[in-house]
Amino acid sequence: MRALVERAQLGHRDALEELYLLHFDRIYSYLYLSVGNRHDAEDLTTQTFLRMLEAINRFRWREAPFAAWLFRIAHNLAMDHFRANRRLQTEEEPPEPPGSEESSAEDQAFDSIGRAGMLELIEKLSPEQRQVLTLKFLYDFANVEVAGILGKTEGAVKSLQHRALASLQKHVIR
Repeated sequence: MRALVERAQLGHRDALEELYLLHFDRIYSYLYLSVGNRHDAEDLTTQTFLRMLEAINRFRWREAPFAAWLFRIAHNLAMDHFRANRRLQTEEEPPEPPGSEESSAEDQAFDSIGRAGMLELIEKLSPEQRQVLTLKFLYDFANVEVAGILGKTEGAVKSLQHRALASLQKHVIR
């Protein structure tokens, strides 16, 4: 990944294209889950990669992994979108998350209340709690990376995660 990013920083189009292809699905899915509709998620995904092109020369490895840096751009754009719109519009059928074709223990647990039921429970969480769970469990970021993406301390991320999971557990047990 490092060599690819360094080539992109030198302006190699093939490297920029490869970064786009490697990260597009995850960025789009994250933004869709954040804003709740395809049109806005598509626009914000495009803006994310345009910002990546504009700022890639300022990216430094010592600050964060490349994916965390790119998700930070996407997160900032989503927050700007919320400030501008002050509302969340959701579609009836959200897309399947990446890798959803594989069945895991988590999938089996969620099957007991159904996908729609789980999405309904997740929507009851605060936006920050939803983002922490999405970044942590759907995209496998470490707490320190989630903290960097969201602009929070690692302790705040752990607290948000704990409260979100406790809330979900409380609703599932009912």
